[in-house]
Amino acid sequence: MSSTFNPLPRINPANVVAELEAEREAHAGTRARLKLLEHTVLQFVPRDLISFLGKGSLLDVELGDQVEKTMSIVFTDIRDFTTLSESMTPQQTFNMINSYLSVMNPVISTHQGIIDKYMGDAIMALFPTLADDALSAALAMLARLDEYNNGRSRAAYPPIKIGIGVNTGLLMLGVIGGGNRMEGTVISHAVNLASRLETLTKTYGVPLLISEHTLYSLSDSERFSIRYLGRSKVAENTPAESVYEVFDHDAPEIRGLKAKSLKKFEEALAYYHLRAAAKALPMLEEIVLENPGDNPAKVYLKRCGDYIKTGIFIGTEELADEMIWRKKHEVGIEEIDRQLQELLDLIQKLHEAVTVENSQNAITSAMDILEKRIREHFEFEDELMIKHNYLFSSDHIAQHNSYKKYFHKLREEIEANIEKSLYLGFRINLSLSNWLLNHVSRDDRHLGRFLSDCGCV
Repeated sequence: MSSTFNPLPRINPANVVAELEAEREAHAGTRARLKLLEHTVLQFVPRDLISFLGKGSLLDVELGDQVEKTMSIVFTDIRDFTTLSESMTPQQTFNMINSYLSVMNPVISTHQGIIDKYMGDAIMALFPTLADDALSAALAMLARLDEYNNGRSRAAYPPIKIGIGVNTGLLMLGVIGGGNRMEGTVISHAVNLASRLETLTKTYGVPLLISEHTLYSLSDSERFSIRYLGRSKVAENTPAESVYEVFDHDAPEIRGLKAKSLKKFEEALAYYHLRAAAKALPMLEEIVLENPGDNPAKVYLKRCGDYIKTGIFIGTEELADEMIWRKKHEVGIEEIDRQLQELLDLIQKLHEAVTVENSQNAITSAMDILEKRIREHFEFEDELMIKHNYLFSSDHIAQHNSYKKYFHKLREEIEANIEKSLYLGFRINLSLSNWLLNHVSRDDRHLGRFLSDCGCV
């Protein structure tokens, strides 16, 4: 029996090199396509969302992933977009939207913002850094819009107007969906309030509104031109929150006159909200006569006139009973609740000293005691947060510091205008008790849950 030996075929080195080269090119092409695919996907899913969730790659993200953070939310929308789009073809409408969004995108990025989503002509952007960045971005967007409208005017297109709402607060950022469809989203009262503020810009005829939380989160509010406009609720079961106009972007003459009439305007609003419209009316008439471009003053002037004629009151949420501690306000930490109730009682005593007694000695004594208790309470909470590594202590402490700053400003105002008891009573209610109770429901309650869950107290 014999066997046949079959030698291995001769290998041509040139063929091997060619095959390897072809393989490398195929792999390089695959890598390029994967890189392009990743780049394309990340245009739909913000890269920062992935990093916020603590993930290294989009492939690591799973349904239900979530994280809680303090951020500022900027919500903006084009005014009368439906009417505007009805005069255009679908192609022209999409061209206009994309042109507008393309000039706003870099403004947001430059100020450390992240575009969370586009909703037709609306933008929702998140600012994980300072509230100052969010407000500066909003003002920069208005300035950039002016430049953009100059180009539209040269092309014989009508100008675009936008409204912007800015709010700061805790939010849940994560992944929702079902089946084969998921998306990253942000859920919180803070987001709803930002959207509400944007809607209110139409009511007041202004381009930019911020919440009280954003105001108190600013590292230097004196950099901006800000005035109180009213209060608003997102829903029936949520507390009313103060709304502020930022008018830095107004035309120089209008801005200067708004700054000049700031105290008179806020005093007139206080009288209107206290149903003393007859006192507010002549003040608002003077403001509008001198500054016809002051739209919020015109809004309140009309409300005053309507209220006097019809008795129908339209405007801010009531401040009644805001200085009374109730069970619904409790944080769940006995010592914090005790101190908060004491603070509210002291605020009520200051209110009575100003509006009923109207005695300098009584007012000074009430302010001294209240100031001491505010400092002691905030120091107690600050130490608790730092001791137990509360993740949101930085923003919480910043809110405390702002409250102390605005208390001192209010104290100076009370001492300089003691005869304006009705107005000062409103300011005490608004700036001290209302803010404190909103802080309790929004921030202290979150801290209380944290302390209870970790068994820290």
